[in-house]
Amino acid sequence: MSEIAKTPEPPYYVTIFANQRTLDDELGYQEMAARMNELAMQQPGFLGADSARDGDGFGITVSYWRDEGSIQNWRERGEHAEAQQRGKHNWYAEFSVRIARVERAYDFKK
Repeated sequence: MSEIAKTPEPPYYVTIFANQRTLDDELGYQEMAARMNELAMQQPGFLGADSARDGDGFGITVSYWRDEGSIQNWRERGEHAEAQQRGKHNWYAEFSVRIARVERAYDFKK
């Protein structure tokens, strides 16, 4: 079972990566996704992430960051930049990235 990311008190930042996969897993997508998750967790300013994908290949990942500078550093990291290019050429039919500042957050758990 996956766990919802634990984040600090706001403010902090989010990147929302909504995407439609091509469903071609033979080109190393799963391996690259696992590697990007591992690297993100080591990135200064990374606070956590939540991710989901449906059976038709639509996915969304929300990653949480301390500040905009941390997001920019992650975007420019060499291996991440390489994954972005491979994604455009091999794995995604389309995607969008949105960045926002979280001003308020609350949780519920039974």
